[in-house]
Amino acid sequence: MKNKYIIIPVFAFLLSMLLYSCEKNAVQIIDVPVSGAQLKFFNFGVNAPIVNFYANDTKVSAALSATGSESSTTGVAYGAVYPSVNSYAVIAPGTYNFKGQRPSTVSTDANLAISTLNTSVQEGKNYSLYLSGIYNASAKTIESFIVEDVLPPVDTSGGYVRFVHAISNANPFNLVLKNTTTGAETVVATNIAYKSASSFVKVPFGIYELYCRYPNSSTNVISRNGTSAVSVIKANTYTFSIRGDMTVTSTTATNRPFIDNTPNR
Repeated sequence: MKNKYIIIPVFAFLLSMLLYSCEKNAVQIIDVPVSGAQLKFFNFGVNAPIVNFYANDTKVSAALSATGSESSTTGVAYGAVYPSVNSYAVIAPGTYNFKGQRPSTVSTDANLAISTLNTSVQEGKNYSLYLSGIYNASAKTIESFIVEDVLPPVDTSGGYVRFVHAISNANPFNLVLKNTTTGAETVVATNIAYKSASSFVKVPFGIYELYCRYPNSSTNVISRNGTSAVSVIKANTYTFSIRGDMTVTSTTATNRPFIDNTPNR
């Protein structure tokens, strides 16, 4: 399956012979492999406002704009991922201060960085950066962490899945997949703690219910089943992440514990 990459402006000069120029807030999507480090950005901080993601002072996530003006409403909202499709943003390798930053056009807290994370990214590697935990409305801060996405080779005989834990007030979990046709259960991740990720595991293609259980327990603590069951397609790779607040018991609240399904490719 062909990967798509989103190139941020600081990297665009390397492609000047291939792409038309664009204004400062735009991004480019191309279908050919490129050099650099590849990143996905998750706003999974409970109650966090809309943000744009920056690497130092260069915007990595942005809506296409015909005017050059930043949108106050188009950013990465809680529960959203950028890029949202099975692609990555591409930046030059190096050490960055990654920021989740409020848009410049909002009436309150314009350009405020609610989260910062200083870390290095390497050539040819893939990463996922998460805003996580529960937003501190007084300090106007949220936690963040980054994990490497060690993508397996493309395999047409099955799909690959992994588990990322982004709920700050939850204990470590196992992730269990239940095939909706056979009823067979497979434990794909064991004892994964907050701000941690499991390795990618191969599973047969099919439709699965997802269950988070505490180690040595058969009780489903977080579930994704019924009409929310997920399809694992052969040759594809998926990240199942948990977000939310474990104290919320509503089954419909936005900030309830939830299992997200994001394709990596």
